[in-house]
Amino acid sequence: MKKLEGKVAYVTGSGRGIGRAVALKLADDGAKIVVNDLDQEPADEVVAEIKAGGGDAIAVAGSVTDDDFAERFINTGIETFGGVDIIVNNAGYTWDAMIHKMGDEQFDAMIDVHLKAPWKILKAASTFIRNAAAEEAAEEREVFRKVVNISSVAGTGGNVGQSNYSSAKSGVLGLTKSLAKEWGRLKVNVNCVAFGFIDTRLTTATDEKMTTVVDGNEVALGIPKKVHQGFSGMIPLGRPGTVEEAAGGVYLFCTPESNYVSGQTLIVGGGITL
Repeated sequence: MKKLEGKVAYVTGSGRGIGRAVALKLADDGAKIVVNDLDQEPADEVVAEIKAGGGDAIAVAGSVTDDDFAERFINTGIETFGGVDIIVNNAGYTWDAMIHKMGDEQFDAMIDVHLKAPWKILKAASTFIRNAAAEEAAEEREVFRKVVNISSVAGTGGNVGQSNYSSAKSGVLGLTKSLAKEWGRLKVNVNCVAFGFIDTRLTTATDEKMTTVVDGNEVALGIPKKVHQGFSGMIPLGRPGTVEEAAGGVYLFCTPESNYVSGQTLIVGGGITL
């Protein structure tokens, strides 16, 4: 029997990178996955990969910052799979600048995607969770649900050029601790994973200028090779983490072994402590 058999997991930003690795890991352990990406194609590819491995999944494409996204995301999963058991708020990106060069739009964009969007998704799920918890309590059944919010060592310790991103990721810590207390009576474990230096398309070592467009904003991809080497040298384990290793940290908070763990932040950073 797989540990997550019969569970329904919602993973934002799961068409690529860490989110994809999380979706595949949870699916491999039996969960049905509601996959999300900005674009339909990568979301569909992950769904196909999960189904090819014997699992089940559905894609909900779109930006987590869209006004109607949270309700559409949660309702699609409920209508398709009938439940809400795990929510992983993973979607996000960085848009860096020193504070004297940063405009309001740049600051607000990070707050919207990293903090407000997770809040809206959890709010959208709250009615189902409250009703299900009430029914389970009446039947004297103890059923645990899991929320894993994604932060960063920039949120726990700050980072140069990331006053917007660091502020948003620090806010995720407060959201996590508050909902852990608010939803404890509903048997929901609310925890946070703060990533260190993980190899993704946002952090790949390159001296070429690469960009992508997110919500109409052009943002940089990759970091200079010398900077990449410098960051790697600061990590006690001596290298960046892989997306699979990042997913492993999230997985810990989704399993029954974490049923008495809530309101906590786990740094997955190869030994970095901030």
